[in-house]
Amino acid sequence: MDNESVRIPEVVLVSSDGRKMPVLGMGTSASPLEGSDETKTAILQAIEIGHRHFDTATLYLTEEPLGEAISEALSRGLIKSRDELFVTSKLWCSDAHGDLVLPALKKSLRYNNIRFY
Repeated sequence: MDNESVRIPEVVLVSSDGRKMPVLGMGTSASPLEGSDETKTAILQAIEIGHRHFDTATLYLTEEPLGEAISEALSRGLIKSRDELFVTSKLWCSDAHGDLVLPALKKSLRYNNIRFY
């Protein structure tokens, strides 16, 4: 089966500029919870075959390998822009306190190669 025949369902984001987001995201959680070079390699291979939506969380310890994979995908030309990817992450309950929310979100954004202002 060639990459041209594989189609992942997409949905138009109502609140966006009309870009289509894949309905299915590649989950990055593993047991035991740990980020690794294997995680980064799996994500790079997923990008290479066309995945554009990734699911992560601070608890999974995969935000940093995901960000590294995104950087490498950009440098290898697998994607032209970070804007081609969708990353869903979670604010973990231990960070859901007024003074911890913003620092936790900024850390997630930084790991996932998303600029914040």
